[in-house]
Amino acid sequence: MKAIIPVAGYGKRMRPHTLTQPKVLLPVADKPMIAHIVEKLIEDGVDELIFVVGYLGDRIEAFIKKTYPIKSHFVEQKEFLGLGHAIYTANSFLNDEPIFIVLGDTIYDVDLKGVIQGKNSSLGTRKVTDPRRFGVVLMDNNGYIEKLMEKPKNFISDIALVGIYYFKSGHSLNEALSTLINENIKTKNEYQLTDALQIMIDEGEKFEIFNVNGWYDCGKTETLLETNAIILKRDFMHHSFKVENSIIVPPVYIHPSAKVISSIIGPNVTIGEKSNIENAIVSESIINSNSSIRKINMKSSLIGMNVQIEGEGKTLNLGDYSHLTIY
Repeated sequence: MKAIIPVAGYGKRMRPHTLTQPKVLLPVADKPMIAHIVEKLIEDGVDELIFVVGYLGDRIEAFIKKTYPIKSHFVEQKEFLGLGHAIYTANSFLNDEPIFIVLGDTIYDVDLKGVIQGKNSSLGTRKVTDPRRFGVVLMDNNGYIEKLMEKPKNFISDIALVGIYYFKSGHSLNEALSTLINENIKTKNEYQLTDALQIMIDEGEKFEIFNVNGWYDCGKTETLLETNAIILKRDFMHHSFKVENSIIVPPVYIHPSAKVISSIIGPNVTIGEKSNIENAIVSESIINSNSSIRKINMKSSLIGMNVQIEGEGKTLNLGDYSHLTIY
């Protein structure tokens, strides 16, 4: 079973962090966000991965090859012309075999084994309060998708696509994407995957939906911190960590190589490899590797790698190699 994972974007909503590393390598709890996705796919039977890479793609390739023995391919998207174009970049892998497409910045918690056993192609969905931010689906009376629309201005449905797509055969998707590109069919000036899916539906392909309750967005700082809190509560609520003269308010994750001295940590805090926290109060935050946090009361903050902070209480969003002293 193959899966295509598009990870080529700049991650502009996550700057300054994505100026120095790809968004999908930002930490969520105990590992980079892409690791949560890859490990879930492997658990559900995927044994071959195709990554559509672009900006800082060499770092993603290095991480995947170092961490996972799974068969992996890396295809470069040289122009960022939309999700449909990203998948078309990997069209050599779209054949008669079943295939998943999973977005690289959305952690999910759903068992895909049942989806694979279904007789039709199927799209992951959930109900949302603001459908204008998503591609949405309209169902017919027989339980199949009748219409898809990308980020509609007017309400047509509150059933939103969440970035998990399963195709019984990649061949018809390849043909639809080719039509999209060759006939220059764009929505909002991009080649949209939803438009390719609509072409398939109009030509008789049947799509069902499956519900994805466990869907965690990592696309911007606020939602990344929210997802971090959810994963910590799920996986680390009852873990204990070695600290010195400190109070831990769970859930937290502290890397074994990190040092925490005379501090209060938590709730909902991730502390990365070889970071040093001393005389600090930290909550609702992610601190990446090799950073030093001293004498500060910090909340709802995202801190990059190799950052040094010392001072009074703040909410911070600092990229890699920042050095901040507050007097």
